[in-house]
Amino acid sequence: MTTTESGRRRLGTAARTPAQKRVLDAALDLIAQHGVSGTSLQMIADAMGVTKAAVYHQFKTKDEIVVGVTEMELANLEDALIAAKAESDPARARKVLLTQVIDMAVARRPWVRTLQNDPIIIRLLGEHEPFRDFISELFGVLQGDEDNTTARVSAALFSGAIGGAIINPLLDDIDDATLRTALMQFTTRMMNLPE
Repeated sequence: MTTTESGRRRLGTAARTPAQKRVLDAALDLIAQHGVSGTSLQMIADAMGVTKAAVYHQFKTKDEIVVGVTEMELANLEDALIAAKAESDPARARKVLLTQVIDMAVARRPWVRTLQNDPIIIRLLGEHEPFRDFISELFGVLQGDEDNTTARVSAALFSGAIGGAIINPLLDDIDDATLRTALMQFTTRMMNLPE
């Protein structure tokens, strides 16, 4: 398990056996497609070609699987957060992080839909301390040096703008490169960052 400079446990570094990784990989696609409530342990077992008992042997509860899958996905932003925090200029740090968040969100559209809308995942994001700490650190960089209401609102708008665009069915027919470019333009302007 690896920790960050701030002492927070880095997401995606929890020790997992190969069998646990297979469960998480199978669950990821199913949850992205059907949501947490629409994904059963039997579906995960069937996707893996094993028994439900074999899944239970790796994870005691479905929530543990959901936490593992969510952590696995959010871990994709850890390197971006580290790179952003290494920047000495707060505006440049925000731009580095913004670029990576948009790239990941566009590349992982089905998962972002689930992450933004699934009530179980939303509850777990609020309850699971490593997620809360990660999101707090991420928003800290997006807020820049300022820790005021305007900066917090700006960071929240940024998150909502990207998440809302990614999950909006009006944009489903837009290719990834075009959507990525448009999101960068709008969010860069919204956050008053250099072009």
